Amino acid sequence: MKGEKGRELKRARLLRFRESEDEKPGNGRSDDDIMLSVTTDVSELRLLFERHHRALFGFFFRVSGNRTASEDLVQDVFFRILKYRHTYRAGIPFTRWMYRIAINARRDQMRKHQCQEVLDGLAHDPPGPGPIPDEELSKQQELVRLRESLLRLAEPKREVLVLSRYQNLKYDEIGAILGVSPGTVKVRVYRALQELRELFFESSGEERT
Repeated sequence: MKGEKGRELKRARLLRFRESEDEKPGNGRSDDDIMLSVTTDVSELRLLFERHHRALFGFFFRVSGNRTASEDLVQDVFFRILKYRHTYRAGIPFTRWMYRIAINARRDQMRKHQCQEVLDGLAHDPPGPGPIPDEELSKQQELVRLRESLLRLAEPKREVLVLSRYQNLKYDEIGAILGVSPGTVKVRVYRALQELRELFFESSGEERT
């Protein structure tokens, strides 16, 4: 009997937890619905920022290799979303719209700074005290070489590769963002990957097998 009462108590607590989760702002609502609300209530933008600012930072950091510039760009994107909120239309996937703004923001930044950036992104997290195991050290070195190789790609190739492989967007979504067909995106991703592999092996001084 005691066991049954305990299970009932747990079920009641779980139910209260789920109800409280459902009451959280934005819970269960799609990005598109929230964005439509932003046009009349700008406070709703906070929900979209909470959902997407990390992914956006990751996109900018991998494309630019510059942590400070990436943080500025994330702020710039949400400022532009706020500024152009009335141009958003129902039926347009918010993520697609947001990345289109992100790419424009990045290109504007490049023009402003004449494409000359400090690649502080190449600096990985400093090692902790004590020796690093050989296997871990090897992984860190490979990660640094991969970042260096990615940053040596031309900007358009970097963009399409990061959108596809790091942001996990589909070819048709990337095509809609860049204004090209999904087939073109597929070819660009393939070529960018090929070049990235070449640069990666070149940086290691190893012969490809």
